[in-house]
Amino acid sequence: MSYAASLPWTLESFDFDRIEIQRIRHNEDLFFLLCSASFVESGSDLYTHNLVDHFAGDEALQGWLSQHWEHEELQHGRALATYVKHVWPEFDWEAAFKSFWDEYGAVCTSEQLEPSRGLELAARCVVETGTASLYRALNDITDEPVLKQLTNHIKSDEVRHYKHFYQFFRQYREKEGFGRYKVFRALLRRVNEIKSEDGDIALRHVFDRCYPHLKGNRAEFKRITGKAEGLLRRHIPAEMTVKMLLKPLDLPARLQNALEKPLAKLAEKLFLH
Repeated sequence: MSYAASLPWTLESFDFDRIEIQRIRHNEDLFFLLCSASFVESGSDLYTHNLVDHFAGDEALQGWLSQHWEHEELQHGRALATYVKHVWPEFDWEAAFKSFWDEYGAVCTSEQLEPSRGLELAARCVVETGTASLYRALNDITDEPVLKQLTNHIKSDEVRHYKHFYQFFRQYREKEGFGRYKVFRALLRRVNEIKSEDGDIALRHVFDRCYPHLKGNRAEFKRITGKAEGLLRRHIPAEMTVKMLLKPLDLPARLQNALEKPLAKLAEKLFLH
């Protein structure tokens, strides 16, 4: 059976000509969020190769990464790029992605990974939490039917990816024997990396292509993209985000329940500047 036949959904299942463009074209905030997400997802093959190398000898994890995870992530990128091109055809997606890739490809290296395999899997749970929360929020924000369907599919994929990484994390936790403190530090490091690198780079290259006369103007970049981040912040599924983030810590139920509510108030800040 071909890999395409095993995908939970395919790009061909969407009729992008049915997009109700009038519902979304005016929304620059959604444009920035969707386009920057399409850039990061479209660069997933580089990250996959780094992870496959990092887990040399673990055929089960390497096989899942290269035969499933990579293909699904790249499909997310293709689908989001196709959507952006249909709604905003005047935006030169290819040129903007190339400039993003030139910068992102240079910083997305294996040196960024945790030296411990198990702690890297904990960190991956942070990334999948962030993407699942992002697409759940985008799904709540939009009333455009094609985007509603697309973001629901991607969100479901990301939740499933989280579950896979979490199961592999549990196996390595048994092998490597690290405690909660090291897991917490790994989670915190990855949250800070997400906030400072991936999303910022992608948003900046969208901004530079849209506003070439403001390139390098950090104040205007923050003002314009800050509106998009504010829209996302208001729709972040705080409870889901906190539950997913805390799970690798394997806290006692009473402590986890006590932490969830206060941490939910901070969840909107975890993946936004």
